[in-house]
Amino acid sequence: MSATKTPPPHPYRPTKSSALIGYSIFASRWLQAPLYLGLIVAQAIYVVVFMIELWHLAEGVVAHPEKIEEADIMLAVLGLIDVVMIANLLIMVIIGGYETFVSRINVEGHPDQPEWLSHVNANVLKVKLAMAIIGISSIHLLKTFIEVGDMTDGVATGTETGQDYSSEGVMWQVIIHSVFILSALALAWIDRMSYHKVTPHEVHDGIPVPYPDARPGLDERDDELASATARH
Repeated sequence: MSATKTPPPHPYRPTKSSALIGYSIFASRWLQAPLYLGLIVAQAIYVVVFMIELWHLAEGVVAHPEKIEEADIMLAVLGLIDVVMIANLLIMVIIGGYETFVSRINVEGHPDQPEWLSHVNANVLKVKLAMAIIGISSIHLLKTFIEVGDMTDGVATGTETGQDYSSEGVMWQVIIHSVFILSALALAWIDRMSYHKVTPHEVHDGIPVPYPDARPGLDERDDELASATARH
């Protein structure tokens, strides 16, 4: 008595209406494209702000070189660095966000391609953004520390930037900066947890991940064994 063969399952074919809805939802990602174009405009505005601040610094040095103090120059340069770091943050959001959520950017082989673009995803982008925010917060905190160097009775007034500082305000800046650091560590830990159990030759974010119990040359021996098995 011959065994009855089970017929293969019928392949599912979506209806035209469901396919149209699915393609429409997938195409809706292009609604984000104007947002990234708007961020490019914001970056152009930051370029203008940077040039204006640089012009004011150079004008002050040329007009009154005897009145320029080191603290003034340091605060002005920190302001310029702050603008540059925000521009870097914008670049990561524009390129990484567009690449992750809208469409691929075909720049393979381009000499100016960012190293992180080849393995960018939502988790990597979040960690990089968190690190950029920490850098910006560090610049602001350093400016505060420079300006409140002569704080008396818990209050610093008449600073170089015209802002008034209190010991409580500085304390909250330090607390907020610490929260940013803890948030970045938490994001990096969560990203690490997502691939802590790996298999041989697994690739995560474009990078081969070393797997537990691996010994030097073990993966090569596995490849040789697999090739020998295939020949026999």
